[in-house]
Amino acid sequence: MRTVAAEKISEAVAELLQRACVELPDDVMEALRAAYGRELAPLARTLVEMLIKNAEIARRERIPVCQDTGVTNVFIEIGGEVQVSGGTLVEAVNEGIRRGTREGYLRCSMVGDPLRRENTGDNTPGMVYVFPVGGEVLRIHVAPKGAGCENMSRSKMLIPADGREGVVRFVVEAVKE
Repeated sequence: MRTVAAEKISEAVAELLQRACVELPDDVMEALRAAYGRELAPLARTLVEMLIKNAEIARRERIPVCQDTGVTNVFIEIGGEVQVSGGTLVEAVNEGIRRGTREGYLRCSMVGDPLRRENTGDNTPGMVYVFPVGGEVLRIHVAPKGAGCENMSRSKMLIPADGREGVVRFVVEAVKE
């Protein structure tokens, strides 16, 4: 049995959150550079160049790539032979989000009660996804998801008879709105 202190989980989440907000992964940077090389339209080429420069500055200066750090998504693989001591897994994750937000000077954008729309002031609660696995494995992945795009999102339950046409119709209506 492997025992992991809740404090260690909080430390890891705080560090991962800050890194995720200031460092685009290498494969993403490579894709941006490749897109820049392929792009023919002058305006689009300038915009891709700006994205690359922004990401380079963010990494160098340790400032967020985007001011909207949004919802912190935490994906955890935890083995059946791992136990958390000194707190619960979710409490430890949310403490890490609090610290990472404060220490990384990240914008607080989470609200508690959806009707009152009061900011929690620390970007908690995070969206925590737990995937049980075998053994003594504990892997934590942190992915901040800016929520700006969700401000204008739509959701609808379709019936199976709506088929592909129903999906297309709904998407077109949402875009028009």
